[in-house]
Amino acid sequence: MLNSLRDATALKVDSNRLYSANNDEIKAGATTDIYFINTRDVLASVNKLDTEVTAEIFSRSTGMFAGLAEVLELLSDAPVKIEALTEGEYFSPKEVVMRITGPYGAFGIHETNLLGMLASSCAWASAARECVEAADGKPVLVFGARHLHPAVAPVMESMAVKFGGCSAASCILGAKLAGQEPKGTIPHAAVLIMGDTLKLAEAYDAVMPSEVGRTFLVDTFHDECEEALRLAHAMGERLDAVRLDTPGERGGVTAELVREMRYRLNHEGFNHVKIVVSGGLNPERIKLLAGAGADVFGVGSYIAHAVPMDMTMDLKVVDGKPVAKRGRLPGILENKRLVRVK
Repeated sequence: MLNSLRDATALKVDSNRLYSANNDEIKAGATTDIYFINTRDVLASVNKLDTEVTAEIFSRSTGMFAGLAEVLELLSDAPVKIEALTEGEYFSPKEVVMRITGPYGAFGIHETNLLGMLASSCAWASAARECVEAADGKPVLVFGARHLHPAVAPVMESMAVKFGGCSAASCILGAKLAGQEPKGTIPHAAVLIMGDTLKLAEAYDAVMPSEVGRTFLVDTFHDECEEALRLAHAMGERLDAVRLDTPGERGGVTAELVREMRYRLNHEGFNHVKIVVSGGLNPERIKLLAGAGADVFGVGSYIAHAVPMDMTMDLKVVDGKPVAKRGRLPGILENKRLVRVK
């Protein structure tokens, strides 16, 4: 652990590496703000580094609480007591979501890290839940890894599944962290390389295990409805779903397109073929497309780009005395929803 400014100054970093911090670097305090290191030096010089304190964390936003598991891992070796909301619960503005009690030196260095974990995790879980509620019982898949740095993409997708309610994730590590196997279809690149949607579908069907779903993009070369029917006639019951990801340059995925495709598939006896939609989806578009007949929704950027929720940590008790900076109320703020987690 970086215990002093001297330690931080002596830290050597090889620039020929991935820029994301690894677990050891985070736990050592290498991703904290330098002023928390300075604080350790100052407090240690007057024998106050291990002053007993109580800190409370709150947000100015409404959201879904998530990220607790990472905070507990971060502070697993710290001799502190932690109380928190249950992950998956909603919190209101300025409601205390977590309370930490113990020697300041045991956890103060990690204020930057734990606030960042909560800020992003709560935002991702909240955005995912918005999409799930908009889908009204129909599955929502999260595949937003391409919109984030790979160091945090698995966190985003696991939060979207575990607490946001998404039915599956496409990022391998994200799905595994959520206790699932990753799920996904196949990219336009494969269709373009094969040169024909049906040829790609046939090759996929011949190679992939039977438990892997047969869902194929139908917007690469020809009219989406024609491609969907072409696949359906060739594959019959083996075709699980077709996916619409029509780009904005072609008008995007519209309610009219979904409605026509659902009609044409049903008209020719392919009621079992589901329609998966993706491409710039948000809760409003999900509601619209669900009403038109879409069955499954693939959401990326709306969840991945959720704005992190500002999280604040205040010391409220120091050496048994209620304290607060100006504008805040001194002492512990009661929240009966908090439960002891460490």
